[in-house]
Amino acid sequence: MNRRLFLALSIAALLACKRQPVVLRNTDLTGATFGRHLTLVDHHGQQRSLSDFRGKAIVLFFGYISCPDICPTTLARLAEVMKSLGGDAERVQVLFVTVDPERDSADRLKDFVPWFSPTFLGLRGDAAQIKAATEEFRVFAARKPVAGELGYVIDHSTGAYVFDPAGRLRLYVKDTSSIEDIAADIQALLQGN
Repeated sequence: MNRRLFLALSIAALLACKRQPVVLRNTDLTGATFGRHLTLVDHHGQQRSLSDFRGKAIVLFFGYISCPDICPTTLARLAEVMKSLGGDAERVQVLFVTVDPERDSADRLKDFVPWFSPTFLGLRGDAAQIKAATEEFRVFAARKPVAGELGYVIDHSTGAYVFDPAGRLRLYVKDTSSIEDIAADIQALLQGN
C-alpha cells in the first residue's frame, strides 16, 4: 500500500471516530457570563455553594412555597425527571431557591422541598442575599399585593438552570419542557457533552 493511500485512509478513520456534537433540546447557555456564583443556606442549616456539588449535574430553580401553580408543577416534573434517570439520578442535584425569604423559613422549606424528592434541597438567605442571587441569574421576582389570606404573591421567572458536572452553566429549561427533553439533556451532560 502506498504512503498516500495509507495516510488518506488513516485520516478518514480518524474523522469517522470524531465525536459528533450533541444537539441539546433545551436552550444552550454554554459560555454564559452570568449564573456563576451562588452561596445560600440549605434547609438543614448548612451553607451551600455551587462548587459543593462538583461532579454532579445541578438543576437550579427559583420559586416560593406559596406559589399556586408553576413551582409545585416544576418540582413535580423534576421529580419525574429524576425517576426517569434511574441510577444516574444519584449524579444530579436539584436546588430550589426561594424568592420569598420572608415566609419561606428553613423549616417550611424542609417540609416542602423534600416532599417532591428526598434528595432535593431548598436554599434560602436574607432579602439581600436572595436579591443578589436573582440578579446573578437574571431572574425576575416582584412582590405583588393580593386580597385574601396570602397578602401577596411573587411574580417570577419560571425556568430552571442546568449545570454540567464540571460546574459550568449549560442550559435554561423552560417550565413547559417535557420530562423526556430534560432527562435527555441531563444524560448528555452526564456523559461529558
